[in-house]
Amino acid sequence: MAGMNPKEMAQAIGSGLLSFPVTHFTKDNAFDEGPYRQHISWLLEHKPAGLFAAGGTGEFFSLAFGEFAQVVRAAVEEAAGKAPVLAGCGYGTQMAIEFAKAAEAAGADGILLLPPYLVHGEPGGLAAHAEAVCKATRLGVILYNRDNFVIQEETLASLCDRCPNLVGFKDGYGDIELMTRIYSRMGDRLTYVGGLPTAETFALPYLEMGVTTYSSAIFNFLPNFANDFYAAVRRRDHETIYKGLREFVLPYSSIRNRRKGYAVSIVKAGMKLVGRDAGSVRSPLVDLKPEEMDELKALIGGRS
Repeated sequence: MAGMNPKEMAQAIGSGLLSFPVTHFTKDNAFDEGPYRQHISWLLEHKPAGLFAAGGTGEFFSLAFGEFAQVVRAAVEEAAGKAPVLAGCGYGTQMAIEFAKAAEAAGADGILLLPPYLVHGEPGGLAAHAEAVCKATRLGVILYNRDNFVIQEETLASLCDRCPNLVGFKDGYGDIELMTRIYSRMGDRLTYVGGLPTAETFALPYLEMGVTTYSSAIFNFLPNFANDFYAAVRRRDHETIYKGLREFVLPYSSIRNRRKGYAVSIVKAGMKLVGRDAGSVRSPLVDLKPEEMDELKALIGGRS
């Protein structure tokens, strides 16, 4: 069973940097649980404020239902209460409900509600989808505002009134005016998470809008850099922030932006280059090309 109530979970993840672990696969494309557990344990040594198992970076979209439960349970068992574990959740409403229940049964502390599969809904339909998932679980829920799931402040406020366990809002859409309206209206009713790729690029301006944390995919292979960068953001150390952006984050993003799906592929490439191979990405994603691996290797340099 989950160890934190929704409010406790929201407070915990808002207190520091968040890690979104990749999911390890074997050469035969099966979930590789042993190395995954070792990776979770290693990440925890670097003290993330929360772990998001089977999220976007964890290739939630490629996992079978049984694999999903196995991934979440492994993360929960390795975390052993050291940090809250949240699980990805998505697809259509009925499937999302089943994933939410599976996450709760596996011991997760919360869920990240990803956009519904494929379709674009009207505000009322999106709200009904989110409400149905919230009411299907006792876990705290964080809405992921992006792609085909973008809601306005009025809809979000109404959802929060009806769903006490809706405790977080992750923004991957990047509309500063909308984000300002949401924070102005909701204040500390929610914990706000930065979710634009690569999150480090937007961390400083988002901090001014009440977004105290963000999900760092870079944490998977350069946790010390990720933690140092986050600390610089929180103390508003512009010199250190822009040095990190110039020397690593922006060149890294340049590689990531070359092909669709590289937001995940480049993380697994980084892990391979620092000696923590998690296997290839699953289709329809593709791995980095050899010349891009060389670019990333030079960029990482001695940072690991």
